[in-house]
Amino acid sequence: MRRWLEFTEYTSADFSRACNRWKVRQSMGRVGSCFDNAVAEATFSTIKVQYVHRRHFRTRTEARLKIATWITDFYNRRRRHSVCDWRSPMDYERSETRALEARAA
Repeated sequence: MRRWLEFTEYTSADFSRACNRWKVRQSMGRVGSCFDNAVAEATFSTIKVQYVHRRHFRTRTEARLKIATWITDFYNRRRRHSVCDWRSPMDYERSETRALEARAA
């Protein structure tokens, strides 16, 4: 499992088929532009370094379940992100939603 996560090219046919199977829309930028996919690349890198590379998964199913759980329970709810003013994505979204609602009222 670890090898697959480390060496997958996100523009590969295999990755494209996986996205289609899971009904995930790919967002691909221009070739050679480091800014188009920077957020996604940083996110995947963080997940790999902080979680995947520190564990051994017996099966792909176990890996999928544990990675998804880590993302929903820790990465999105508790981990602070610099791009979110050092708040978790969930806290950031809540505060932005409240601010938009207050402006609309």
